[in-house]
Amino acid sequence: MIRVGIIGGIGSGKSFISKLFGYPVFNADYEVKYIYKKNRLCFRKLKKKLPKFIKTFPIKKKELISAIISNKKNIKLISSIVHPIVREKMKKFISKNKKRKMIIFDIPLLIENNLNKKKDIIIFIQSKNSKILERLKKRPNFNKKLIGSLKENQVMLSKKRKLADYVIDNNFSANVIKKKVKLIKKEILNERNNSRY
Repeated sequence: MIRVGIIGGIGSGKSFISKLFGYPVFNADYEVKYIYKKNRLCFRKLKKKLPKFIKTFPIKKKELISAIISNKKNIKLISSIVHPIVREKMKKFISKNKKRKMIIFDIPLLIENNLNKKKDIIIFIQSKNSKILERLKKRPNFNKKLIGSLKENQVMLSKKRKLADYVIDNNFSANVIKKKVKLIKKEILNERNNSRY
């Protein structure tokens, strides 16, 4: 099984590109949303640590945003509760798809949380700031302050780029990006017989 990690800054288009590979995708943001909606144990832990902000179940995004804006340290606190649950879900995802040729990790903090392995193929998605802002403004709960806090929580993008096996410049039309992904996918699958696997 080939493990591919899609990395890049907030709003660079990681989820869009992950889906283009046509293989199972572990989307950490989706998993986190599901945890906030369904996991009562997570809610109880967060309520205990952040009683001023976390009031009712399911956990509301605006309450989390308020906690992060009021104190940047709360990002680490929230992560310390949520990330172990995400790790467990990731393990189950890997196990469920172990017979697939390739799996895709769409995980914003893949590098920061040491979720990648040495043999993983890393693809860095880069995008112009104007394009990123355009995408972020379309999101519900768009908040410039929050985005600033989250950006600080990610390894500097230039460092991430250096770790990548491939770089996709996501400033073009969807058709151009689809062709680029198709070429990279073909190259990765052709490398399968290489000693790295």
